[in-house]
Amino acid sequence: MDLTKGTVESKSARAKKMMLWFGIISLVMGFAGWTSAFIVSSSREDWLQDFVLPTPFLYSTILLIISSFTYGLAKRFVVLGRDKNASALLLITLGLGIAFIGLQFSGFSDMIAMGYYFTGPTSNVTLSYIFLIAFVHILHLVAGLISLVVVIVNQFRGKYSPQNYLGISLGETFWHFLDLLWVYLVVFFYFFA
Repeated sequence: MDLTKGTVESKSARAKKMMLWFGIISLVMGFAGWTSAFIVSSSREDWLQDFVLPTPFLYSTILLIISSFTYGLAKRFVVLGRDKNASALLLITLGLGIAFIGLQFSGFSDMIAMGYYFTGPTSNVTLSYIFLIAFVHILHLVAGLISLVVVIVNQFRGKYSPQNYLGISLGETFWHFLDLLWVYLVVFFYFFA
């Protein structure tokens, strides 16, 4: 298959998809590095044993999983030409994403209430890693929320149709990646923290 042939639109779509996947792969490598460092550091004498993530992190995980379903359904409704349903589901996805971040900060507050800080004399290397990795994920989720807002604006402007939904498809792919990444991190923390 010759990738140099095709319309300008098809070449642009392939380029955008490729750029998204390059970005996702680089994020996977970054988080793999941090989780590998977490495992290597777990042999330290000052490593906190048997730490359990506060429940807001688990609730936020459930919200993020639900948001993946609402985003996927929104795209499906765009493909079916049901714009009102798609718009409503995109707004629900936005609300769930914002609630996810709120619950993450609630989880951070719970860790601080337990006496664990990111840095300082009462900090612990185990919790410092958890704070760092979770916060970096939040930053990427903020990028996902920004892309979702762009998708919502484009949806309300009528830019998507059953024949043209690349933007929502790219946003959905990134959102699903962020969801899977967080589920991986929660499972990772559950077994290795």
